[in-house]
Amino acid sequence: MTADDSFGRLDDDDYPAYTMGRAAEMLGTTQGFLRAIGEARLITPLRSGGGHRRYSRYQLRIAARARELVDQGTAIEAACRIVILEDQLEEAQRINAEYRRAAE
Repeated sequence: MTADDSFGRLDDDDYPAYTMGRAAEMLGTTQGFLRAIGEARLITPLRSGGGHRRYSRYQLRIAARARELVDQGTAIEAACRIVILEDQLEEAQRINAEYRRAAE
């Protein structure tokens, strides 16, 4: 990958640009929290060549929402399920809007 290719990825929400330490710092949480939501299968970080976890901006937004719920007293497993359902609902609404536009 050339430098030009790398710069093009800066706007890619799915590009795994953040290490676990940086991701935890950005979210104001612990690395253990990130591991826990990974074990609950909310997010699956990509692994670097050396086996280190890497997170995308999209994954960080998902993790931030889960953290909000956990901070409000929701159990981590329940928070992960809520976030998954919210994400599925948002996707379904987007698809429905596309169908409505196409039908018009």
